[in-house]
Amino acid sequence: MHLEHVTDAADPRLADYRNLTDTALRRVQEPQGGLYIAESAKVIERAIAAGHVPRSVLVQRRWVTGIQELLAGTDTPVFVVPDDVAEAVTGYAVHRGALASMHRPELPSLADVLDGARLVLILEDLIEHTNVGAAFRAAAGLGADAVLVSPRCADPLYRRSVKVSTGTVFQVPWTRFGDWADAVTELHAAGFEIAALALSDDAVSLDTYAASRPDKIALVMGTEGDGLSRTALDAADTVVTIPMRGGVDSLNVSSAAAVALWALSN
Repeated sequence: MHLEHVTDAADPRLADYRNLTDTALRRVQEPQGGLYIAESAKVIERAIAAGHVPRSVLVQRRWVTGIQELLAGTDTPVFVVPDDVAEAVTGYAVHRGALASMHRPELPSLADVLDGARLVLILEDLIEHTNVGAAFRAAAGLGADAVLVSPRCADPLYRRSVKVSTGTVFQVPWTRFGDWADAVTELHAAGFEIAALALSDDAVSLDTYAASRPDKIALVMGTEGDGLSRTALDAADTVVTIPMRGGVDSLNVSSAAAVALWALSN
Protein backbone atom coordinates (compact mmCIF):
# COMPACT_ATOMS: atom_id res chain seq x y z
CA MET A 1 0.00 0.00 0.00
CA HIS A 2 1.31 3.44 -0.98
CA LEU A 3 0.20 6.51 0.99
CA GLU A 4 0.24 9.62 -1.20
CA HIS A 5 -0.76 12.96 0.32
CA VAL A 6 -2.73 15.14 -2.11
CA THR A 7 -3.75 18.74 -1.38
CA ASP A 8 -4.92 19.91 -4.81
CA ALA A 9 -8.43 18.94 -5.96
CA ALA A 10 -7.27 19.30 -9.58
CA ASP A 11 -4.55 16.67 -9.15
CA PRO A 12 -4.88 14.16 -12.05
CA ARG A 13 -4.38 11.25 -9.67
CA LEU A 14 -7.89 11.94 -8.34
CA ALA A 15 -9.59 11.71 -11.74
CA ASP A 16 -11.57 8.56 -10.84
CA TYR A 17 -13.33 10.45 -8.03
CA ARG A 18 -14.12 13.72 -9.76
CA ASN A 19 -17.74 14.97 -9.98
CA LEU A 20 -19.41 11.89 -8.54
CA THR A 21 -22.82 13.54 -8.16
CA ASP A 22 -25.95 11.53 -8.91
CA THR A 23 -26.75 13.64 -11.97
CA ALA A 24 -23.26 13.19 -13.37
CA LEU A 25 -23.23 9.40 -13.22
CA ARG A 26 -26.95 8.62 -13.51
CA ARG A 27 -26.68 9.10 -17.29
CA VAL A 28 -24.31 6.18 -17.75
CA GLN A 29 -24.94 2.56 -16.97
CA GLU A 30 -21.29 1.50 -16.86
CA PRO A 31 -18.90 4.24 -15.73
CA GLN A 32 -16.08 4.86 -18.16
CA GLY A 33 -13.05 2.64 -17.73
CA GLY A 34 -14.88 -0.31 -16.21
CA LEU A 35 -14.82 1.13 -12.69
CA TYR A 36 -17.27 1.63 -9.87
CA ILE A 37 -17.01 3.51 -6.58
CA ALA A 38 -17.26 1.82 -3.18
CA GLU A 39 -17.91 4.19 -0.27
CA SER A 40 -16.93 3.57 3.39
CA ALA A 41 -14.43 1.13 4.85
CA LYS A 42 -17.16 -1.43 5.51
CA VAL A 43 -18.32 -1.48 1.89
CA ILE A 44 -14.75 -1.53 0.59
CA GLU A 45 -13.99 -4.46 2.88
CA ARG A 46 -17.00 -6.39 1.56
CA ALA A 47 -16.00 -5.66 -2.03
CA ILE A 48 -12.46 -6.93 -1.45
CA ALA A 49 -13.80 -10.01 0.37
CA ALA A 50 -15.89 -10.76 -2.72
CA GLY A 51 -12.74 -10.74 -4.84
CA HIS A 52 -13.07 -7.25 -6.29
CA VAL A 53 -9.82 -5.38 -6.85
CA PRO A 54 -9.31 -1.73 -5.84
CA ARG A 55 -7.55 0.52 -8.33
CA SER A 56 -7.01 3.21 -5.70
CA VAL A 57 -8.50 4.65 -2.50
CA LEU A 58 -9.25 8.26 -1.60
CA VAL A 59 -9.31 8.75 2.16
CA GLN A 60 -9.66 11.65 4.56
CA ARG A 61 -6.82 12.03 7.04
CA ARG A 62 -8.68 10.86 10.15
CA TRP A 63 -9.65 7.55 8.47
CA VAL A 64 -6.17 6.52 7.34
CA THR A 65 -5.53 3.97 10.09
CA GLY A 66 -8.58 1.84 9.24
CA ILE A 67 -7.72 1.85 5.55
CA GLN A 68 -4.12 0.89 6.29
CA GLU A 69 -5.34 -2.16 8.18
CA LEU A 70 -7.75 -3.06 5.39
CA LEU A 71 -5.18 -2.80 2.58
CA ALA A 72 -2.12 -4.10 4.44
CA GLY A 73 0.10 -6.12 2.15
CA THR A 74 -1.30 -4.70 -1.09
CA ASP A 75 0.24 -2.21 -3.54
CA THR A 76 -2.93 -0.12 -3.79
CA PRO A 77 -2.28 3.64 -3.99
CA VAL A 78 -4.07 5.50 -1.19
CA PHE A 79 -4.61 9.22 -1.74
CA VAL A 80 -4.84 11.03 1.61
CA VAL A 81 -6.72 14.32 1.31
CA PRO A 82 -8.14 17.06 3.57
CA ASP A 83 -11.93 17.12 3.97
CA ASP A 84 -12.37 20.15 1.73
CA VAL A 85 -10.40 18.53 -1.07
CA ALA A 86 -12.53 15.36 -0.85
CA GLU A 87 -15.68 17.45 -1.19
CA ALA A 88 -14.25 19.59 -3.98
CA VAL A 89 -13.25 16.51 -5.98
CA THR A 90 -16.40 14.43 -5.56
CA GLY A 91 -18.99 17.20 -5.55
CA TYR A 92 -20.58 16.16 -2.24
CA ALA A 93 -19.72 15.91 1.44
CA VAL A 94 -17.89 12.63 2.02
CA HIS A 95 -19.14 11.59 5.46
CA ARG A 96 -17.81 8.05 5.63
CA GLY A 97 -14.16 8.87 5.17
CA ALA A 98 -13.09 6.66 2.28
CA LEU A 99 -13.89 6.01 -1.35
CA ALA A 100 -12.37 3.24 -3.44
CA SER A 101 -12.16 3.15 -7.20
CA MET A 102 -12.81 -0.54 -7.91
CA HIS A 103 -12.21 -2.52 -11.09
CA ARG A 104 -15.59 -3.71 -12.31
CA PRO A 105 -15.70 -7.53 -12.50
CA GLU A 106 -17.04 -9.33 -15.54
CA LEU A 107 -20.66 -10.34 -15.03
CA PRO A 108 -21.40 -14.08 -14.87
CA SER A 109 -23.71 -15.78 -17.32
CA LEU A 110 -27.40 -16.20 -16.54
CA ALA A 111 -26.92 -19.96 -16.38
CA ASP A 112 -24.17 -19.61 -13.78
CA VAL A 113 -26.28 -17.31 -11.61
CA LEU A 114 -29.28 -19.64 -11.75
CA ASP A 115 -27.26 -22.76 -10.96
CA GLY A 116 -28.41 -24.06 -7.57
CA ALA A 117 -30.84 -21.18 -6.99
CA ARG A 118 -34.45 -21.62 -5.85
CA LEU A 119 -35.61 -18.06 -5.23
CA VAL A 120 -34.56 -15.33 -7.66
CA LEU A 121 -35.45 -11.64 -7.66
CA ILE A 122 -35.78 -9.91 -11.05
CA LEU A 123 -35.65 -6.10 -11.21
CA GLU A 124 -37.13 -4.65 -14.39
CA ASP A 125 -36.16 -1.09 -15.36
CA LEU A 126 -35.81 0.38 -11.85
CA ILE A 127 -34.42 3.88 -12.30
CA GLU A 128 -33.73 4.84 -8.68
CA HIS A 129 -30.35 3.62 -7.47
CA THR A 130 -31.57 3.75 -3.88
CA ASN A 131 -34.33 1.27 -4.69
CA VAL A 132 -31.89 -1.04 -6.44
CA GLY A 133 -29.61 -1.01 -3.41
CA ALA A 134 -32.51 -1.56 -1.01
CA ALA A 135 -33.80 -4.45 -3.13
CA PHE A 136 -30.37 -6.11 -3.00
CA ARG A 137 -30.29 -5.68 0.76
CA ALA A 138 -33.70 -7.33 1.00
CA ALA A 139 -32.51 -10.13 -1.29
CA ALA A 140 -29.47 -10.76 0.89
CA GLY A 141 -31.36 -10.57 4.17
CA LEU A 142 -34.47 -12.49 3.21
CA GLY A 143 -33.16 -15.49 1.36
CA ALA A 144 -33.01 -14.73 -2.36
CA ASP A 145 -30.33 -16.81 -4.03
CA ALA A 146 -29.72 -14.44 -6.93
CA VAL A 147 -30.81 -11.17 -8.54
CA LEU A 148 -31.32 -10.50 -12.24
CA VAL A 149 -31.53 -6.96 -13.60
CA SER A 150 -32.97 -5.86 -16.93
CA PRO A 151 -30.96 -3.98 -19.58
CA ARG A 152 -32.43 -0.60 -18.54
CA CYS A 153 -32.30 -1.16 -14.78
CA ALA A 154 -30.09 1.22 -12.78
CA ASP A 155 -26.57 0.01 -12.10
CA PRO A 156 -26.27 -2.12 -8.92
CA LEU A 157 -22.62 -1.05 -8.67
CA TYR A 158 -23.37 2.66 -8.81
CA ARG A 159 -22.07 4.39 -5.66
CA ARG A 160 -25.52 5.07 -4.16
CA SER A 161 -26.79 1.55 -4.92
CA VAL A 162 -23.77 0.00 -3.23
CA LYS A 163 -24.07 2.34 -0.24
CA VAL A 164 -27.79 1.69 0.33
CA SER A 165 -27.24 -2.05 -0.04
CA THR A 166 -24.54 -1.77 2.69
CA GLY A 167 -22.32 -3.82 0.42
CA THR A 168 -24.72 -6.76 0.12
CA VAL A 169 -24.64 -6.26 -3.66
CA PHE A 170 -21.30 -8.08 -3.41
CA GLN A 171 -22.65 -11.14 -1.64
CA VAL A 172 -25.73 -11.95 -3.74
CA PRO A 173 -24.95 -13.48 -7.16
CA TRP A 174 -26.37 -11.27 -9.90
CA THR A 175 -26.17 -10.50 -13.59
CA ARG A 176 -27.81 -8.35 -16.22
CA PHE A 177 -29.93 -10.24 -18.74
CA GLY A 178 -30.55 -9.16 -22.32
CA ASP A 179 -33.68 -10.13 -24.19
CA TRP A 180 -36.77 -11.07 -22.14
CA ALA A 181 -37.56 -14.00 -24.44
CA ASP A 182 -34.12 -15.55 -23.94
CA ALA A 183 -34.30 -14.99 -20.18
CA VAL A 184 -37.71 -16.67 -19.99
CA THR A 185 -36.40 -19.64 -21.96
CA GLU A 186 -33.45 -20.07 -19.58
CA LEU A 187 -35.59 -19.61 -16.47
CA HIS A 188 -38.11 -22.22 -17.61
CA ALA A 189 -35.34 -24.60 -18.67
CA ALA A 190 -33.89 -24.29 -15.17
CA GLY A 191 -37.29 -25.15 -13.65
CA PHE A 192 -38.38 -21.69 -12.48
CA GLU A 193 -41.94 -20.43 -12.35
CA ILE A 194 -42.03 -16.71 -13.15
CA ALA A 195 -44.22 -14.76 -10.73
CA ALA A 196 -44.90 -11.10 -11.54
CA LEU A 197 -45.74 -8.87 -8.59
CA ALA A 198 -48.41 -6.55 -9.98
CA LEU A 199 -51.96 -5.24 -9.64
CA SER A 200 -54.28 -7.34 -11.78
CA ASP A 201 -57.86 -8.57 -11.65
CA ASP A 202 -56.67 -12.16 -11.99
CA ALA A 203 -53.76 -11.85 -9.53
CA VAL A 204 -53.28 -14.42 -6.78
CA SER A 205 -52.77 -13.00 -3.29
CA LEU A 206 -49.24 -13.43 -1.95
CA ASP A 207 -50.32 -15.47 1.07
CA THR A 208 -52.25 -17.91 -1.14
CA TYR A 209 -49.33 -18.24 -3.55
CA ALA A 210 -46.83 -18.73 -0.74
CA ALA A 211 -48.94 -21.48 0.84
CA SER A 212 -48.41 -23.72 -2.20
CA ARG A 213 -45.30 -22.19 -3.70
CA PRO A 214 -43.49 -23.97 -6.50
CA ASP A 215 -40.01 -25.30 -5.85
CA LYS A 216 -38.29 -22.58 -7.87
CA ILE A 217 -39.58 -19.02 -8.19
CA ALA A 218 -38.37 -16.04 -10.18
CA LEU A 219 -40.10 -13.00 -8.64
CA VAL A 220 -40.35 -10.01 -11.01
CA MET A 221 -40.58 -6.45 -9.72
CA GLY A 222 -41.34 -3.48 -11.99
CA THR A 223 -40.13 0.07 -12.26
CA GLU A 224 -41.22 2.82 -9.89
CA GLY A 225 -44.57 4.34 -10.89
CA ASP A 226 -45.40 2.40 -14.05
CA GLY A 227 -44.76 -1.07 -12.68
CA LEU A 228 -44.04 -4.03 -14.94
CA SER A 229 -43.95 -3.78 -18.71
CA ARG A 230 -46.45 -5.63 -20.86
CA THR A 231 -43.59 -7.88 -21.99
CA ALA A 232 -42.78 -8.87 -18.41
CA LEU A 233 -46.43 -9.53 -17.57
CA ASP A 234 -46.85 -11.66 -20.68
CA ALA A 235 -43.75 -13.62 -19.71
CA ALA A 236 -45.09 -14.40 -16.23
CA ASP A 237 -46.64 -17.74 -15.37
CA THR A 238 -48.52 -16.16 -12.46
CA VAL A 239 -49.39 -12.65 -11.32
CA VAL A 240 -49.15 -12.16 -7.56
CA THR A 241 -50.32 -9.22 -5.46
CA ILE A 242 -49.78 -8.14 -1.86
CA PRO A 243 -53.16 -7.59 -0.13
CA MET A 244 -53.33 -3.95 1.03
CA ARG A 245 -55.41 -1.97 3.51
CA GLY A 246 -56.14 1.64 4.35
CA GLY A 247 -56.81 2.72 0.80
CA VAL A 248 -53.17 2.11 -0.21
CA ASP A 249 -52.85 0.23 -3.50
CA SER A 250 -49.13 -0.58 -3.48
CA LEU A 251 -45.76 -0.30 -1.70
CA ASN A 252 -42.44 1.13 -2.75
CA VAL A 253 -40.76 -1.43 -5.01
CA SER A 254 -37.98 -2.31 -2.57
CA SER A 255 -40.48 -2.62 0.31
CA ALA A 256 -42.70 -4.83 -1.82
CA ALA A 257 -39.70 -6.99 -2.71
CA ALA A 258 -38.89 -7.42 0.99
CA VAL A 259 -42.45 -8.43 1.85
CA ALA A 260 -42.68 -10.91 -1.02
CA LEU A 261 -39.25 -12.43 -0.38
CA TRP A 262 -40.08 -12.89 3.29
CA ALA A 263 -43.30 -14.67 2.43
CA LEU A 264 -41.73 -16.90 -0.20
CA SER A 265 -38.59 -17.79 1.74
CA ASN A 266 -40.50 -19.33 4.65
